Amino acid sequence: MLALVNWLIAHWWVLVVLAVAAAVAGAGIVHQRRQRAMWADVQRRGLRFALAQIDGLHHRDFEYAVRDLMRRDGCADARQIGGAGDNGADVLATDPLGRKWVIQCKHRRNGAQGSPVGTPDLQRVNGTARQLYGADVVLVVTNGRFSVRCAPLAQQLRMHLVDRKVLAAWAAGSRPLWDLLPTVPPPRRSTPLS
Repeated sequence: MLALVNWLIAHWWVLVVLAVAAAVAGAGIVHQRRQRAMWADVQRRGLRFALAQIDGLHHRDFEYAVRDLMRRDGCADARQIGGAGDNGADVLATDPLGRKWVIQCKHRRNGAQGSPVGTPDLQRVNGTARQLYGADVVLVVTNGRFSVRCAPLAQQLRMHLVDRKVLAAWAAGSRPLWDLLPTVPPPRRSTPLS
């Protein structure tokens, strides 16, 4: 061991070369991680779904797709919570303007040909969205259609409905969901534009 220490003292430049090599390797690793993160961000922002893809999803995967679309639009905290005990909410998110979204997802295996979403589904999410989750925006989204009684009830309850047509525009990626909905509540926090 003493011989090795003496050799390193005599050949100090070896330690300098090893230190430089370690620094270069570390910089390379950091660069690779940044590149991967940037690519993941590009992929997230470029997320698009066609209606045929959405129709082919399992109902749970539909919830994850809605979550991912909210993330694409800037809701970094969007999360899928649907399942037993979800209290009428499948996706929770906070948009870039601070508004809290509670979303109930209703996937129809046969798309527009499937059974319509009815008023009980609206009542269920409305009963918990604001009280339990503090929602600013309450939304029911489907790849199908809503019964004729849903639109008047949604208006009375200050809820939003995203049917197949709005879902197609949103999933295509041209605009965030809040730009496609009428009368979304004002931002919770001020922005440079407000």
